Order: sequence, then structure tokens, then C-alpha cells
Amino acid sequence: MTTFPVTASVVSEIELCNFIKEKYLLSNDFNCQLFRTGVNHTYFISNNDEKFVVRVYCHQWRTKIEIEQELELLNLLKENSLSVSFPISDKEGNLIQEINAPEGIRYVVLFSFAEGKKMRFMSSETCFSIGSLMAKIHNITENKKIKRVNYNSETLLYTSYNLIKSFFSEDLDEMRFLKEISAKISKKLEDRNLSEIQNGIVHLDIWYDNLSVNNDNEITIFDFDNCGNGLFILDVGYFCKQLFFIESDKDEYELKAQSFLNGYQKTRSLSECELKLIPEAGAAIFIFYLGVQAQRFDWSNIFFTENYLKMFVGRIKDWVDYYERKYN
Repeated sequence: MTTFPVTASVVSEIELCNFIKEKYLLSNDFNCQLFRTGVNHTYFISNNDEKFVVRVYCHQWRTKIEIEQELELLNLLKENSLSVSFPISDKEGNLIQEINAPEGIRYVVLFSFAEGKKMRFMSSETCFSIGSLMAKIHNITENKKIKRVNYNSETLLYTSYNLIKSFFSEDLDEMRFLKEISAKISKKLEDRNLSEIQNGIVHLDIWYDNLSVNNDNEITIFDFDNCGNGLFILDVGYFCKQLFFIESDKDEYELKAQSFLNGYQKTRSLSECELKLIPEAGAAIFIFYLGVQAQRFDWSNIFFTENYLKMFVGRIKDWVDYYERKYN
């Protein structure tokens, strides 16, 4: 019988645990548990005293250089006393492991565990703290570049649209909307005085699912897998857009969004030009992530349907319409 190749295997918890314990000289009482599959696969490895996160990158999702750049960024932030989940060196000083999975080489990194809890419904004080930490990260990464993707109209909008149209007819109203709104966002970015807009290395995925909050509203940010080069307002706009859909009461949204912006601006300023780009920045990243779902269709095919497209694009419309009403 022919053995078929695979595109994305799920690595055994037991074998991964033994592998990590040997590479990092962990004691035998550590256990490993699969936490989540997705673009990458996440495991927790722990005993009664310590806990770590193991990320198993999917085959051909990131190059080794891209991962090295992510880890260098995390170590830079850690060296500057910023609260992020950082990579752990093995017994030989290596940060990246390689395993020969059925689909080919997959990279493995051990990270510190972000203490605290996920908080979907955040207080204004928590939003302030998140804004403050984001600004501190931007202070460190300002005007720096890494050997990773440059986030611009091409990569955020047009490349994403081309990936999405492989699955959906361009005659659909939602696809027409994506094409039209992408052109408008691109034009807005080109029309602005970009010299006023601050840029550097961005996270591009800061929201409640990628941060932990402890009892003192101290924030730890993790999952820098999508970090790259771009405008800082992308991080700001994306967080605001996520908050927008968490808070059904828009008065509450405005209060918490302003607290987030106050926290950010206490550390670094945002120009009026940047603040007015928040709607476009949030919409651009949502289009980008729709493209990621198309690109990684092998893990999203359960829900990547026309109904899902309608729902997702409907959320982008709600966001854009809200700010059009607000500014007009």
C-alpha cells in the first residue's frame, strides 16, 4: 500500500516532550500537551514548578532566517526590560531546533511562558497598559528593519486579494467590496504625508489572544510570528479594530479605545495624520489576515466558505462605516 505524503502533520506530544527534555536538559517530570494547531502548532511543556511554550512552525511557513530575525527582535525587547515571551537557548546555546517531520523539515523554538490570563473583556486600565507597552516596543523598534516582510499596500491588500480570489468568484459582492476598499485604502496611504507617519518593526497581531494580563495590569505580549516592517499605526489600528468587535456598546468602545490611545501617547506621540489612518490601518490588516487564511487553506477549510467570507467582509464594512459616520 502506498504511503501518501502529508502537508501538515501533528507532532506527537510524547516524542516532542522527550526531544525538548534532552535538548534543554529538563527534568523527567516535565509533560507536554498540545495546546493549539493553526498556522503553527503550539504545545505547553511543564512540571509543578515551571512552564514553557513550544512552537512547532509549519513546514515552509517561515524560513530559518525569518525565524532568526523574530527571535533577535524578542531578545532585543527582553534586553530592554520589556515584557514579552522570549526564546530559550538549549544546552548548546541554540535557539532553533530542526525536526524531520513527514512533510519535511519543521523548526521548533522553546519560549518563556507569559504569566497571567487572557482577558477578552478588558478594563480601561488594562487598555491603557496595553497601549503603553505597545508604545515602548515601538520606541525600541523605531526606524529599524528586519529581514522579513515589508507591510505596505502590495503585501497587505493586493497580494491578499489575489490569494482570496483563488477561492471565491470576483463577481461576489464581497469580493467587489474588497477590491474597492483596497484601492481606497491604498490611495489614502499614498495621499498622506508619510513623513509624518512613524515606522519601524511592527508586531501586527496585538490583541487579547496574544497577550497575558496579571492582577496588576502588567501585560506580557507574545506570538511575534507576523512581525515585519511597517507603519506603527498598523499595530494601533489593529488593536482598535479588535476592541471594536469585542465591545458591542460603542460608547464603551470609545472609552476603552481612548484609554488605549492615552496609554500609547503617554510614551510616544501620534500625529493627527496617524490618528485619522486608524480605520484604514485596521481594515488593511483584516484583509491581510483573510489572505493568510486563504494561503493556509489546509488548516482553515472547515470554515473558509462563502458564508464565512460574507461574515468577515461584513465586519470590515461595519468598522469602515462606523468611522465614516464618526468623521462626517
